Amino acid sequence: GILEYMDFLAGGALSQATLFALSVNPYITASIVIQLLTIAIPALERLSKNGEEGRKKINVITRYVTIGLALITSYGYMKLLNSYGYFTHSLTWFEQIVVVACYCAGASLVMWLAEKINEVGIGNGISMILFANIISRGPDLIMSIWEMVLSDSYHLVVGILLGILSIAITLAIVVLVVLVTNSERKIPIQYAKRVVGRKMYGGQNTSLPIKINMSGVMPIIFAGSIVSIPATVASFFPKVKWLASIAENFSYDSWFYIVIYLILIVAFSYFYIMISFNPVEVANNIKNNGGAIPGVRTGKPTVDFITKILNRITMIGGIFLCFIAGFPMIINAVFGGSFSGIAFGGSSLLIVVGVALETVRDLEAQITLRNYKGFLD
Repeated sequence: GILEYMDFLAGGALSQATLFALSVNPYITASIVIQLLTIAIPALERLSKNGEEGRKKINVITRYVTIGLALITSYGYMKLLNSYGYFTHSLTWFEQIVVVACYCAGASLVMWLAEKINEVGIGNGISMILFANIISRGPDLIMSIWEMVLSDSYHLVVGILLGILSIAITLAIVVLVVLVTNSERKIPIQYAKRVVGRKMYGGQNTSLPIKINMSGVMPIIFAGSIVSIPATVASFFPKVKWLASIAENFSYDSWFYIVIYLILIVAFSYFYIMISFNPVEVANNIKNNGGAIPGVRTGKPTVDFITKILNRITMIGGIFLCFIAGFPMIINAVFGGSFSGIAFGGSSLLIVVGVALETVRDLEAQITLRNYKGFLD
């Protein structure tokens, strides 16, 4: 369910009830909410287009929303721990305030750390923290593969073959993620020549790159959150029979859950592209700079051409995300958990590989900038 997913992204802090149990989840949720509201609320849209000053104000709003979500999540998490019997006695109202304040403080500290990584570090702070959390679960996953090899359920040779197969599948998925993450569709753009004074400008050929997986891991996060809501709500009311039947249909290894999950991933892939990429704005920028797509007229035909390519790319990216997120689930559903030792699957694998590639690119850019030699050197 969603709690297991949050625990994985928190590096196991949620299941251990540590001070940083909420990790970056409130910050991620607040960032997504503000990003969506930027499209819906004109005032926020004007702030986002107001340069550095506008981005600073949006960051302040994001922090306040993060604190509000952390308070709500902390209260729900405290009630969940209380239902599991983590506390030795019934908490008074003051003790409840202290527990909620501690978890909220932990989430705030993680948010501050992420912003500090953005300011003085390399790469996105949230991504780096998520990367560290997921990688920290590596030893546990290695031990699960080892236990699967030595399991009494089948012969030792079969266990070794299953372990080797699990590692091979994981490596193959990593290679696929790297290839698709670096893949892009380039739309050729030709700029007209123009004379300014005695100099001639333009006349060059460039391209507009559109990544195959432009939406990244967001559709998986959205779909996982939505499809896990029924089972999560049913877990809070275990005595209600009709909620129990819903929770059974929405269990992680049920085919109904898997089908709905994969459909939502494709739907949210299109939704995220709609709010993050505007073909009309891109076409206007190309036209204002004196450019055009060869064989396509400027204006609405250019918008239609970019939209058609974007829809095709989004479908390919959605199918890729369905494979990455659904493959481990389908394997475990078919083989009854025999391949539960597959090291990473779904969004966690996408985050790890994506952050690693982004960090390598940023490091190469910094090294090139620092060691750059001029023409006379």
